[in-house]
Amino acid sequence: MAIRDRKADHIRICMNERVAPGYCYWDDIRFVHNALPEIDYDYIDMSCTLFGRKLSAPIMVTAITGGFSGAKKINSNIAEACAELGLGMGIGSERAGVSGVAAESYSIVKDFDVPLMIGNIGAVQLIPQKSGKIFTDEMIDKAVELIDADVLAIHLNPLQEAVQPEGDMNFDGCYEAIRNIARRAPVMVKETGAGISEQVADRLKGIGVQGLDISGMGGTSFSAVEFYRAIAEENRIRSSIGDTFFDWGIPAPVSLAQCKNCGLPLIASGGILDGIHVAASISMGATAAGVANVILKEASESADAVKEKLTIIMEELKTAMLLTGSKDLKQLSKARYVVLGETKEWMEQL
Repeated sequence: MAIRDRKADHIRICMNERVAPGYCYWDDIRFVHNALPEIDYDYIDMSCTLFGRKLSAPIMVTAITGGFSGAKKINSNIAEACAELGLGMGIGSERAGVSGVAAESYSIVKDFDVPLMIGNIGAVQLIPQKSGKIFTDEMIDKAVELIDADVLAIHLNPLQEAVQPEGDMNFDGCYEAIRNIARRAPVMVKETGAGISEQVADRLKGIGVQGLDISGMGGTSFSAVEFYRAIAEENRIRSSIGDTFFDWGIPAPVSLAQCKNCGLPLIASGGILDGIHVAASISMGATAAGVANVILKEASESADAVKEKLTIIMEELKTAMLLTGSKDLKQLSKARYVVLGETKEWMEQL
């Protein structure tokens, strides 16, 4: 199946099928209410700096799509909203764009003044695969230039590749490939829905990687996405694996707790649905939170719809800051909270 078909499949499935586990791990993080906050709501400062770029709030729209005709509208709407609100944005995997497939679905973001733009290539595309050529230095440079990226994200997706009918299954050499690219360009590493452990974070922090997006379990499961694709292709083996590993991974808050002492800026993503979840991620050590599927419907409609949804999340964050007595993100990072449910069980076992 062509890259463009796969990308279109991903968006269609994410909009129409259940692709997330039934448990919301971020809801297990509960703040201790401050009934006497002694701050003025109008003067609460949500701004942060991520990778040297100033954002009006600690919110990123993380990688969603690119590489097929319908992605141009989605990325344009997201970029316009992020530019107006002063938020960061990541793009979907750029393998298609640097190969000449629907490049405008990525480059459209350059029409807008987004304060932080993050590119995206796959770690498995940096080493030899049965499916085709590896990314060359020239292609990596093109991925940066295609969207004028401030930082290039290298995504880790072994779960997705393992379920995907046409998945690349050779992961031997990804670490050295990441190290080599980090010597040439500003690089961060992101998972794609299964989380990053303390051990992996520790391995990555000393090789020039500038930050991590933990992308833990709880949001879109690409095992689930590829499960639906495998069913459509009547591939019983891949669909069975996708079903079995539907909820595989480290829950997002647990992954964040695992990585918080690695010394790198952290983006917390994986099931972030509202401003309380954003606030929880900041209190647990993240620099910013990443949202994706929660704005996909709006991104398919208009920039105004995306802007409204993101504004709601920002106002929810600001309200959470008021109710914890946090006038800025430094104070929010010290806000008291408790951990309940399955998230607590995970943390106690690790």
